[in-house]
Amino acid sequence: MVQYPSLPRRVQFRKAFRRIAPIREKVYIPKTFIIDRTLPRKIVMAKRSKRYRSDAKKVKSESPLPLSEAVELLKTFDTLKFNQSVEVAVRLGIDAKQADQLVRGSIVLPHGIGKTLRICVIAKGDKADEAKTAGADTVGDAELVTKIKDGWTDFDVCIATPDMMGLVGPLGKVLGPRGLMPSPRAGTVTMDVAKTVAEYKAGKVEFRNDKAGIVHAIVGKIKFEKQQLVENVEAFIQYVQSLKPMAVKGVYVKGVTLSATMSPGVRVVC
Repeated sequence: MVQYPSLPRRVQFRKAFRRIAPIREKVYIPKTFIIDRTLPRKIVMAKRSKRYRSDAKKVKSESPLPLSEAVELLKTFDTLKFNQSVEVAVRLGIDAKQADQLVRGSIVLPHGIGKTLRICVIAKGDKADEAKTAGADTVGDAELVTKIKDGWTDFDVCIATPDMMGLVGPLGKVLGPRGLMPSPRAGTVTMDVAKTVAEYKAGKVEFRNDKAGIVHAIVGKIKFEKQQLVENVEAFIQYVQSLKPMAVKGVYVKGVTLSATMSPGVRVVC
C-alpha cells in the first residue's frame, strides 16, 4: 500500500482502495486460495502439484460416469504412501436458509469407513457400565464434563443419555464448533447407549448439508475393494434421497462427486 505520512491511517486506506492504476507493489502470495483485502479485490488459486495435475488428466471428460466406472477411475489415484479417505459430495436442490429444507442424518455403511472412531459417553450408573461393555473409549459423568469444559476433545463422537443433558448443555461452546455436540436428531442423545456405541464402532457416518446445500461424508478408504466402495456409496445416496424434505420442489439430487483426500473429483451419474 502506498504510504501518505502526513495523513491519518484510515485516510491512507481510502486512498489506496481508490487507486485504479495497475498494482506495482510486490505482494507475497502463499500457496493457498486467498482474497487479498489490502489491495483491490483479487482471487489467487493454489498451485497444484505435478501428481495432482497428472491425476486430473485421467479425468478425460466432465461428463458424469456410472458409479462403478467412477470408483474404478478413483482407485487409479492411489499413488500416495497413506491410505486416503474417499469422500462423496452430494449437491442438493434445497434452500439451506430454510429450516424446513435442512438435510441431516446418520447411517451405518455396509462396509464401514475403514477408521476406528474414538467414542466418548457421558452417562452414569447402569448406562455407563453398558457403554464400557459395548467398547466406548471414555465413559464418565460430572468429572468428564468438567474435563471437556477445560478443553479436552480427544474423541470423534460424543454420546450422552437424556438425564445428563443438564450437564452437557453448557458444553455447546466447546463441542458445537467441532461438530461433536450430542443431538437427539443425530441419535447421539439416547438411552440405548450400547446399541449406539456399537453402530459407531461399525462405521456409522453423520452428515448435514452445508450453507451451499451440499452434503459431504466419508464412505471408505481408497484401498477398499471396488465393490465395497460401490455398495457404500449406493447406500449413502439412497439414504440421502429418502430424506428429501417435503418443502423441496423440482430436482432434489443435482450432482454427485467422488474424491479422495488428495485427488481430483470424479462426477457420478445420479
